Amino acid sequence: MTKLTIFTAYNNAKKELKEAGIDTFGFEARQIIRHITGYDNSAIMAKYAEQLTPFQQTMYNDVLRRRKERYPLQYILGEWSFYGIDFYVGEGVLVPRADTETLVDYGLEFLKGKENAEVLDLCSGSGCIAVAVAKNSEAKVDAVEKYDTAYGYLEKNIERNKAQVTAIKDDVYTFNPSKKYDLILSNPPYISADEMEIIDEETSYEPDTALYGGEDGLTFYRFIAKEYKKHLKSGGALGFEVGFKQSDTVKAILSEQGYKNIGTKTDMDGIQRVVFGTVD
Repeated sequence: MTKLTIFTAYNNAKKELKEAGIDTFGFEARQIIRHITGYDNSAIMAKYAEQLTPFQQTMYNDVLRRRKERYPLQYILGEWSFYGIDFYVGEGVLVPRADTETLVDYGLEFLKGKENAEVLDLCSGSGCIAVAVAKNSEAKVDAVEKYDTAYGYLEKNIERNKAQVTAIKDDVYTFNPSKKYDLILSNPPYISADEMEIIDEETSYEPDTALYGGEDGLTFYRFIAKEYKKHLKSGGALGFEVGFKQSDTVKAILSEQGYKNIGTKTDMDGIQRVVFGTVD
């Protein structure tokens, strides 16, 4: 086995990932090197001539092979950063995505100046939204997740980050909270039946239960907007992450249910990624 230095391993990973059609090949190559060496970016730069150990090289080859097969890098590494916070992830839970940080931004903006705020995160999954809000505010957060595997990750991520979040194992359709909230946030399943037929190979590894939002992708939006309105305090808000080209339809759903001050927030790509509204 030809011994690789950190520098040659990094450049080789970039080349192979690019050839495999992975757009973020440079970023992912850095993440792979960080994973197998345990070094941060500055240490990688300082130790670029260091040789990988046989164990590290075996791990490197395995990670690179699996990633070239389009298995999600987040699952390979077993963790991922979201809103500057590290989360455990794996099969059975939705991968935290940068787009979803837009929903956290909205939530934190809404909570500014509010004391003793109560927040509810529906379809919590890994808990990335709930934990990010709790770690960046004084709010108390309840996080609802139905599925066993995802709920396990939710609990582990709350513990890992010592977050002021209460995990609740329940179904969005049956959960009946005994209190009202200042803010309800949700990144629900929103892929339609037609879209599920053409999702890319990488996304197909993620659980269908976190992706499929009913025939038109809007089932959860309709239910949550209608049934959870009564669980908001006066002046409280509901904020959704929405899929590409869903913002106008979700705004209409909120309007039909009597929400006020309905608006949107765009993500880094200029897509209307968040739809929100308040109650009287």
